[in-house]
Amino acid sequence: MQAFILAAGLGTRLYPLTTTIPKALVEVQGHPLIKIAIDNLVHQGATRIVVNIHHFGDLLRTYLQDHHWDADILISDERDLLLDTGGGLKKAEPLFLPHEPILIHNVDILSRIKFPDLIKQHTDSMDLATLVVSRRNTSRQLLFDLTNQLTGWQNRTTGETKWVQQPITNYNQFAFSGIAIVQPELLALLPEANHPYSIIPTYLSLAKNHRISYFEHSATDWLDVGKPETLQRAQSWIINP
Repeated sequence: MQAFILAAGLGTRLYPLTTTIPKALVEVQGHPLIKIAIDNLVHQGATRIVVNIHHFGDLLRTYLQDHHWDADILISDERDLLLDTGGGLKKAEPLFLPHEPILIHNVDILSRIKFPDLIKQHTDSMDLATLVVSRRNTSRQLLFDLTNQLTGWQNRTTGETKWVQQPITNYNQFAFSGIAIVQPELLALLPEANHPYSIIPTYLSLAKNHRISYFEHSATDWLDVGKPETLQRAQSWIINP
């Protein structure tokens, strides 16, 4: 398994903790988020992991170089220009093996999701991308039709809805969990990495001509630790699996 950890962001939700370190080095139970993510991926079979860096990139690079895992750890350097989730994935393209799916994972997500189950579903379907989701009451929701195909996105707060094609009335709503697995062919379909762009609008655009489906997990197997108020919860979440 190869993976991409999105760790370049400014970590604005974690201010003031991220005024001196990158969010990837914010600690839970004495362990930086980047270590928790890499440990989990390696434990579940990852042998090649790409990490992108930007905010306090020198500190994160040094940390990665000073530690060892039973996997190849490669760095995609965005210190000159932060490229957001879509642009970051495109820039990292040369670092991935060309014939193996890529598991994409936000660094500020803790999960007990079984990645082999995700990989099996994705491999069996051969969809271009499989987005990891759960039924959570969040303002932003992904919409899938009854064949599990991505069909839209909705902001429940503002009412804004973006459809892949024509609006439909029968669909399922899920919250995106910051994890996905994509075919390597997807990388060639991304815009060039000469400007920042988000991956969600890109998935919506690609869904016009490609299968993009979902993998549903239990909301109790997942925790977003991107805000200071969730860090305390994260301490007990790790202690009491």
